[in-house]
Amino acid sequence: MATVTFRDETATGKPIEEFSLPDLPESISAREIVRLRVREEVARYNAAPAPRFNGLVRPVDAEVELNGYRMDAKRRIDWEKQADAAERAFQRNGFLLLVGERQIDDLSEVIDLTVDPVVSFIKLVPLVGG
Repeated sequence: MATVTFRDETATGKPIEEFSLPDLPESISAREIVRLRVREEVARYNAAPAPRFNGLVRPVDAEVELNGYRMDAKRRIDWEKQADAAERAFQRNGFLLLVGERQIDDLSEVIDLTVDPVVSFIKLVPLVGG
């Protein structure tokens, strides 16, 4: 079993936030990595709802804030809907997925977590007017 560290980074590589999950399979698809990350962050939020959600993708009806999303009301978030939205965001280049120093371009790619246990997510912000 492997332990993976999920890390959010700026486009310049500066770490913003990170957390680790133990007991993952040694090999896993990029899709499963994205879904695991989203499931964990939603579970943490649902266990202690707050006015702010720090997650990979914006929940429905949440407002974008710097490095997070403001929730109008404390409510439970559906992790599967969030994971589906994260997959769509990946396919639209809404974020980059790096394993070690290597960029992942396909969600079906299998990742060896014993070689690269750090998975970085870099959110991409669309340019104004573009």
